[in-house]
Amino acid sequence: MNNLNAIYDLILIELRKLSLNENFYFKPVKPKLSDLELIAINISAEYLSIDSEHQLFRYIANSKLNGMIERSVYNRRKRKLFEPMEKVRKLMVAKFNDIENTYIVDSMPLEICKNARANRSKICKESEYSFPSKGFCASQSSYYYGYKLHAVCSVSGVFQSFDISTASVHDIHFMQDIKYQMSNCTLIGDRGYLQEE
Repeated sequence: MNNLNAIYDLILIELRKLSLNENFYFKPVKPKLSDLELIAINISAEYLSIDSEHQLFRYIANSKLNGMIERSVYNRRKRKLFEPMEKVRKLMVAKFNDIENTYIVDSMPLEICKNARANRSKICKESEYSFPSKGFCASQSSYYYGYKLHAVCSVSGVFQSFDISTASVHDIHFMQDIKYQMSNCTLIGDRGYLQEE
């Protein structure tokens, strides 16, 4: 027996307190689940550490949500709801981090292929501004080809923001972007973020 029902209900109550809308875009046929309810399912799955859609729908089959949404419809609607989900995430983060004034910043490599294949790789080369590049990972003392994930997290474990840059962007340059997003707080980072300013 899973506790998806209880978690879903709690999350939906909190989402309704944060959001003004139940639906974020027009649908010609009214679905059984509103957009906000679909977002609540998604957050409930994250909370339960369900990383497989197959596993999620096994949980749904044993809950009150059984028969409310098909897997293909869930996928299609979830993709369309990316921007509203990001807005809801920011509202939740603002509520959780309301009294926080200390944050941790760090980065990690996102390797898309081995260095030997870097020159032949066609991954993510549709637009010139998003081309991957070669970078150095100090913790692994090795070069890699791809991107770098930057994240800012509160000391209580709630992610404030995250961003992806090419691998060649140094952590100091990412700090320039953060200083416009955050103020009156303490940022803790490793040596890569040290600079005079």
